[in-house]
Amino acid sequence: MVALVRTVAYLGLEARSVEVQCQLAPGLPAFNIVGLPDKAVGESRERVRAALAAMGLALPPKRITINLSPADLPKEGSHYDLPVALSLLAAMGATDAEQLADHVVVGELALDGRIVATPGVLLAAMHAAADDKRLICPAAQGPEAAWAEGEAVIAAPDLISLLNHLKGTQQLPAPGAGAVQEAKHGNDLRQVKGQETAKRALEIAAAGGHNLLMIGPPGAGKSLLASCLPGILPPLTSAEALETSMVQSVAGLLEDGRISRTRPFRNPHHSASMAALTGGGLKVKPGEVSLAHLGVLFLDELPEFQRAVLDSLRQPLETREVSVARANAHVTFPANVQLVAAMNPCRCGHLGDPALACSRAPKCAADYQSRVSGPLLDRIDLHVEVDPVSARDLALPPPIEGSAEVAARVAQARAVQTTRLNGTNARTNADLDGDLLDAHAQPDEDGRKLLMQAADAMRLSARGYVRILRVARTIADLAGARDIGRIHIAEALSYRRQPPRA
Repeated sequence: MVALVRTVAYLGLEARSVEVQCQLAPGLPAFNIVGLPDKAVGESRERVRAALAAMGLALPPKRITINLSPADLPKEGSHYDLPVALSLLAAMGATDAEQLADHVVVGELALDGRIVATPGVLLAAMHAAADDKRLICPAAQGPEAAWAEGEAVIAAPDLISLLNHLKGTQQLPAPGAGAVQEAKHGNDLRQVKGQETAKRALEIAAAGGHNLLMIGPPGAGKSLLASCLPGILPPLTSAEALETSMVQSVAGLLEDGRISRTRPFRNPHHSASMAALTGGGLKVKPGEVSLAHLGVLFLDELPEFQRAVLDSLRQPLETREVSVARANAHVTFPANVQLVAAMNPCRCGHLGDPALACSRAPKCAADYQSRVSGPLLDRIDLHVEVDPVSARDLALPPPIEGSAEVAARVAQARAVQTTRLNGTNARTNADLDGDLLDAHAQPDEDGRKLLMQAADAMRLSARGYVRILRVARTIADLAGARDIGRIHIAEALSYRRQPPRA
C-alpha cells in the first residue's frame, strides 16, 4: 500500500507542491527517506519514530520507504516531519488516507509527539488556499495561517490530538487570525537640535521613498536622524503588511502570527557578510535587504563595510529584488528598500576642523570615501552634510515641529503619489521610470534649462539625471505644486554631491 500526503517546499517566497509517498513493503526492517532530502529531512525518521513511540505505537517490521516527489526538487527544513508521520500512519491504517488528500501538512515533531513551529507557514497557507485545500499546521502558528486560510486551518498542539480530530473523537478549535499591530514609532524629530538641512532631506526621502546618505563628524546625530525615519513614514497598507510578513515567515521571524503595519527598519553591523546582507547561506534564507522589504535598510559607518558586500547591493537597489544563485537552487526574494546610510567624512571624522583633523587631511578624506564605489553612490538620491552640534545647540529648547507634523506632510505627498500611480507597478516617486518618468516628472522650461546646465557642469550620469528628476517631483509634491519648477530642480541639485576622490 502507498499512502499520499501533500506538503510544500519553499523556494524564496514561492511554495511548491510536494507529495509525500509512503510504502510498506516486505523485507528486512528499514526506514528510508528519498527524494533529495537535506540533513534535517533525513533526521526526521528518528523524530517520527520517537513521536510514535510516545503514542504507544511501534514501527511495523517492514521496509518503510518515504519518497518526496518531485524527486529532483531539493527538500530542506524540519516541516516535513508531520507529513512523513501522517503518511506512515495512513499506510499503517491508523488514519484515513483519503481524508488527508484534501490537506496540505507542515510541522516539526518533538520527541514526545508535540507539533513544533516551523518557518514559512504563512506561505504554505496561501499555497493551500490557492489549491482550495485545508492546512494542517502547529497550534502555535494557527493565527499566522488563518490570515490566508481563515477557518480552513487545523492547528494541532500534538500528534495524538490531530489524529483524534481527524477521527472525529476530538474537536480542535479553529484558530483566529493574529492581531494587527498598529505602526510603532521610533525616536521623535523633536530630539534633534539644529540640523535643519538634514531634517529637510529626511522629509524628502520619506515622502518619495528615496535613498539618503548623511556625511558628518562623530556625534553629529546621523544615527539619531535615521532612527526618526520610521516615525515619519506612512504605515504599511494591508497588502504591504502581508508582503513583509511573508518574508518574515520564511525567515522564522513572525511572532505569534501578528502582522504589523510598522515598516521594517534593519540596521546590520558593518561586519555583516554578503550572505547576511543579500541572502543565501547553506540553506538559502532572505538577507537584510529582503527583511527590510518596503521599509528602511540603515547602513551605519558605510565605508567600514566590505566593498564587495556593499557592491552586492547595486543590483537590488535597481531591480527591487535579489536573486540568490546556488548550484542546487535559484531563489528570488523581494528587496524594495529605502537605503539610508551614514558615514564620517574621513577616518578621524573631523575633516574641516583644524583643531581636531589629522595631519593627512584632506587626502585622508579621499582615501576613506573612496572605499564606497562610485556606482553605489550614484544610486543614492540625496547626499547631505550633517554639521557638528555644539553645546549651545544642545542647550536650546526642543524644536516646535516634531515627527507628527512632518509625518502629516509626508502622508499628504504619498497620497498624491498613490493617486497619480494608481494602476501601475510603481508605489512612490522613487519608482518612476520610462513612460511614467516622462509623464509625471518633466520640469518646466526654466527648470529644464537649469537641469541641462547642471548636468554638463556636474557631469551627471543618466542614472543621476533620472534620480534628480525623481527627487524634484517629490519636492514639488511636498510643496503642493502640480508642475516641477526651477526652484524644485535647484533644491534637488543641492543634494547631489560628488565626494572627493583619491
